[in-house]
Amino acid sequence: MDLGIEGLPRYADKGYSGAKTRGYDAAMKKAARNHKLGITDILRNKRISRKRSHIERCFAVMKRAHNAGRVSVTTIARAGIKFMMNSIVYNLVQLKYLASIKST
Repeated sequence: MDLGIEGLPRYADKGYSGAKTRGYDAAMKKAARNHKLGITDILRNKRISRKRSHIERCFAVMKRAHNAGRVSVTTIARAGIKFMMNSIVYNLVQLKYLASIKST
């Protein structure tokens, strides 16, 4: 399933290397057996990982702290709602943390 949007980059990890997308392909390059990545591909992967790291942290916290690693609902609509609720909880926790820093 391609979730890319026409005209926008799709930042994906190495598992999606070579997959077709509707938007601009900004997936990280993946080395193959006996074919190492060139220096330009290594630098490209570093640029992409710098952009992705901010978002991946949110997913990691949601998986670890909010038990969102597995989806136990059966429909895509319910899974979307569950993810949205996890995102709201994550944002509220971050807001509480940022408010405590600012007040001290």
